Amino acid sequence: MRRKTRTPPSPLPQRHGVDPVRVRLPAAGAWATVREHLVERLSGAGAGVVDGMFDAGLIVGADGRAVPADAPFVPGMFVWFHRELPDEIPVPFPLEVVHRDEHIVVADKPHFLATTPRGAHVAETALARLRRELGIPALSAAHRLDRLTAGLVLFTVRPEERGAYQTLFRDRRVRKEYEAVAPYDPALALPRTVRSRIVKERGVLTAREVPGEPNAVSRVELVEHRTDRDGPLARYRLLPGTGQTHQLRVHMTAVGVPILGDPLYPEVTGPVPVGDFRRPLQLLARGLAFTDPVTGVEHRFRSGRVLAAWASYDRWAAGTYDGPSPGQ
Repeated sequence: MRRKTRTPPSPLPQRHGVDPVRVRLPAAGAWATVREHLVERLSGAGAGVVDGMFDAGLIVGADGRAVPADAPFVPGMFVWFHRELPDEIPVPFPLEVVHRDEHIVVADKPHFLATTPRGAHVAETALARLRRELGIPALSAAHRLDRLTAGLVLFTVRPEERGAYQTLFRDRRVRKEYEAVAPYDPALALPRTVRSRIVKERGVLTAREVPGEPNAVSRVELVEHRTDRDGPLARYRLLPGTGQTHQLRVHMTAVGVPILGDPLYPEVTGPVPVGDFRRPLQLLARGLAFTDPVTGVEHRFRSGRVLAAWASYDRWAAGTYDGPSPGQ
């Protein structure tokens, strides 16, 4: 039986709450030096950028010492470096902590804030913000919410316990409740359970329903409805039984009431300009409930956020909503 290689701890500290990049050299290859491999592996950055990092001593080994550009390629070797952080416009909404103990942190994430570093969103993410604000470098996300979706996200404090909390989500032992604002259709019989097969292909913005065995289950319930300037509007409770990408957005579109502010469903609209935080997607992760796998405590958490289109449709539609008025 092949023994698993132990990953050494990072010799570099976090920067702005973001971990350094760790690269493990392949078990085999025709590269003569570490530089040759990294130039090929990081081809998007360009050879000049990689050479500049070597010249500045920014690429280090497990001992924390700079790796020279001519260091021989060693299969399985680990190297670390900090990525160049992109210019990010701060998301101008608070990230509220609704619970914190020695094992977990539950945060109420605003719209437009990514959960974890990815692509163009690195330091301006919920994880990086919380690491900086709470002083917990080892904080990790147990699951993720879409960047455009607001609401509750569970983070773990101790790396050795992260797997136990992730398993809760994998085994569907977390009771999740969402809230959405969408058009009201009196002909739509509710409550109902929507079942379909959803696929999301890499490189494609949207997920889609296809024939086949259902892998996505969502219960849709009507909470209340009213008529606004642009027509009948409703607030819905959504209970996902599975966790496919964009599942609730796809299912709400499928039953004829797409969620307000959705740039992908039912049709992909033009990209939102960077820094445009108006008219957020009206989808909120309202509740999380589970039995703590470490302490055995029964947790029930609720988001305190108000969906803008329900609090004040006119201000949301005009892109001027900046929070509920007193008494809302």
